[in-house]
Amino acid sequence: MSTALIGKPAPGFSAQSTFGEISLERCLGRGVILYFYPKDNTPGCTTETQDFRDLHDQFLAIGCVVIGVSRDSLKSHENFSKKLELPFPLIADTDETVCNAYGVIKLKQMYGKQVRGIERSTFLIDANGKLVQAWRGLKVPGHAQEVLQAASSLT
Repeated sequence: MSTALIGKPAPGFSAQSTFGEISLERCLGRGVILYFYPKDNTPGCTTETQDFRDLHDQFLAIGCVVIGVSRDSLKSHENFSKKLELPFPLIADTDETVCNAYGVIKLKQMYGKQVRGIERSTFLIDANGKLVQAWRGLKVPGHAQEVLQAASSLT
């Protein structure tokens, strides 16, 4: 998904999550922080998820929901969610439907080999379902706070 889509409707989705079936349509009326991360229980992904968790009350206070997405199984997500005491859902996108809709699957270098994986990305969607901002290939430190600051402008 290119930045040319900023200001256009965000790709719809419906998927299984740790909170049951979830869809973009059901989230309309609130801002949506949709963040994609490579893998449960890895250092960067754990830190990023904890950062969103720690700011969750502030996201709720400005009328936004937070949703995490990776290709891990629902069972893996349930364990990860329980371990981190997450107050928001994680989508188990095992068939990459949501990942492909948002264009986050990329060829990456890992231990000298090319592998297909999720490019760490976050999308800010307004209450009407319009894509407001996209962060791609981002660094974890300070990212959740940056998203919170951007989301604050929605209200």
